Amino acid sequence: MANKNLNAAKTAKKDEFYTQMSDIERELQHYWQHFRGKTILCNCDDPYESNFFKYFALRFNQLGLKKLICTCYNGSPVQGDELMIDWGDFTEEPKKIAYKVEITEVRDMNGDGAVDLSDVQYLLQNDKNVLSILKTGDFRDPECIELLKQADVVVTNPPFSLFREYFAQLMEYKKKFLIIGNQGAIIYKEIFPYVISNKVWLGYGFKGGAAHFVSPYEDTATAADHKEGMIRVSGVHWFTNLEIPKRNEDIDLVCKYSPEDYPFFDNYNAINVGKTQDIPCDFDGIMGVPITFLDKYNPNQFEIIWQASGNTRASAPKDVLERVGYQIHPEDRGGCGVVNSKRQYSRILIRNKHPKKL
Repeated sequence: MANKNLNAAKTAKKDEFYTQMSDIERELQHYWQHFRGKTILCNCDDPYESNFFKYFALRFNQLGLKKLICTCYNGSPVQGDELMIDWGDFTEEPKKIAYKVEITEVRDMNGDGAVDLSDVQYLLQNDKNVLSILKTGDFRDPECIELLKQADVVVTNPPFSLFREYFAQLMEYKKKFLIIGNQGAIIYKEIFPYVISNKVWLGYGFKGGAAHFVSPYEDTATAADHKEGMIRVSGVHWFTNLEIPKRNEDIDLVCKYSPEDYPFFDNYNAINVGKTQDIPCDFDGIMGVPITFLDKYNPNQFEIIWQASGNTRASAPKDVLERVGYQIHPEDRGGCGVVNSKRQYSRILIRNKHPKKL
C-alpha cells in the first residue's frame, strides 16, 4: 500500500515528504568529520518544516560549520508553527514563497545560557541578512545553482520524481553529497555507472529498510502506514559519495558453491544467488545477486561488473555484454536474468576478488 501511494504521489508530482529527525540523526552521526569547516547546502528544505535545517542549525557550532544554506521551492504545503516568523501584515506563515536562509554563526541570542531552537528563531526574525526570498527556489534555477557552487556538501531529501535530474546536477558540479532516494534508483542507467566506478554508494540506511515520512497529502497518509499523518515507504536509502567505515567492512561468507544450489542463468554466464547472505565464498566466476547487495558492498572484496535488469541490453557496453556472456532470451525482457526459463528480479552482476580455495 505504501509503495502504491508513493507511486501515485510521484505521478501527481506530490512527493514532498519530510524526513524525521530521528532518521537524520541516526544516519548523519557517521559523517561528522565531513562537515567540519564546510559549507552545507540543504536545497530542498523549507526552514519552517525541514528537520535537515533544524539538525544543522542546532549543531552549527558543535559540527564546526563554516556556513549553512537552506532553500525551498515555493514554500511548504505543511502548515507549521515551530519557526513562525513575523512578516508584517501576515498573521500566519505565507504560502507559495521560496525562502533562502544563510547562517554563518549561531549564538545564544536570548541569553538563556543555551543554544537551541529559540535562538535560531530569533536569528531568523531579527537578522535580515539571514533570511530572504528567492524567485522560485527550484534547484535548477540559476540563483540556486550559484548557491550550489558555494557548497562543499549537499544534504537533503530531494523529490523522488526529480531524482535523476537532481543527481545529474550534483555530478555536473562535482559535489559531495548525502541524499535520500528510492533504492531502486541506484540501477538507473544514469546512476549505475557511477556505482561501478565507485563514485557513488549507499549509506547506513533506514532502520528496517523503510522510512516513515511526514506527508502533507491525505491520499498518501493512510491507516495502513501505521503512523498518523505519515507515509511508510520501503526500499528507500541514503546515497552518498562521502567515505564511511561501512565501505571497508567485508561480508562474512559462509556458503560453499554447488551446481545444485547455484544454477547458471539461461542468458548469462553467471550463477544466480537469491540472497546476499548466500554468496558462496569459493566461487571465482560471475554471480548475479539481489540489488540489496549494494547495501553491504565493499569494493575491496567484490567487483561490480554490471546488472541484469530490463535495461541491460540497451545500457551495457558491448564488451561488458561479451564478458558476462549475455545471450538474448525470449523471457528476459531487455536483459533480466532467466533461470530455467523463469525471469528473475533485477540482479547485480559481481565477482569475488578473493575467493577462498577449499
